[in-house]
Amino acid sequence: MINKLKKWSISTVIIYSILFLISLTVLVPLLHLLAMSLSDPLKVHKLSGLGIIPEGFSLINYKILLSNPLIIKSIFNTLFITIVGTAVNLLLTAMTAYVLARTKFPGRNFVMIFLIVIMVFEPGLIPEYLLVKNLGLLDTYASLILYKTINIFYLFIMMRFFEDVPESILEAARMDGAGHFRIFTKIMLPLSKPALATMGLFYGVYHWNEYFRATIYLTDTGKWPLQLVLRQFVVERDNTSLLGAQNFLSYDQIATLDFASLQAGTIIISVVPLLLIYPLILKYYAKGAFEGGVKD
Repeated sequence: MINKLKKWSISTVIIYSILFLISLTVLVPLLHLLAMSLSDPLKVHKLSGLGIIPEGFSLINYKILLSNPLIIKSIFNTLFITIVGTAVNLLLTAMTAYVLARTKFPGRNFVMIFLIVIMVFEPGLIPEYLLVKNLGLLDTYASLILYKTINIFYLFIMMRFFEDVPESILEAARMDGAGHFRIFTKIMLPLSKPALATMGLFYGVYHWNEYFRATIYLTDTGKWPLQLVLRQFVVERDNTSLLGAQNFLSYDQIATLDFASLQAGTIIISVVPLLLIYPLILKYYAKGAFEGGVKD
């Protein structure tokens, strides 16, 4: 035990202390919102500052939110956009990275320069909107799924990962008669699990949190993602839509509701799925890093 304590230098203690304080700045506000959402509506006013212990206990806020058709529909919309969008992103990013990293074709240098240029100089919002309109994608899920189908920065990361795969493995596969498709699906993708997990997390978080383009391209409230509904409730303070058609509540019960607690519950609902996925992805990182290592 003493030997372990000796290994803790002053710099290590300082670094861990700083990381702990940074973690608290993220964790405490989130726990405060959770405490608000679980507090009794008649007692939530006693929860002052950044208190993390609920005042009383009640699930009425979540009962109201999860019985709101707009929220339920938005959750399924977000899941669809995130799952399909991330799958399309990973597939096209990996395929493009393989072509650029492992094949030689005329004009490859021009393509690389072109990608760097569009990464630095992105098109404006107006040309983007006109393109989406001309393609007939307004008020469709495709307008959100197809935006930035390939992130150039992530593409370069994937290319670097593919370039690190030893050439001897690919030569052995070619000698066995494997073509590009088989090499890509049977060798490159399995050896690139850590990179795919990283890119999948980045793409997935982006799709889950997307709301800006949803406000521009989607007019049908039935297609709204969860983040856009959250913005409607929290930023616009649309309490009428927040309550929805709550037939199980009496007038007196509605009068005692705390709308700040309802808004806190909406935020928790939108954040919890990501918090549940992060530990699974991080565990996969560690597993993939050991399994994906190769030696030339």
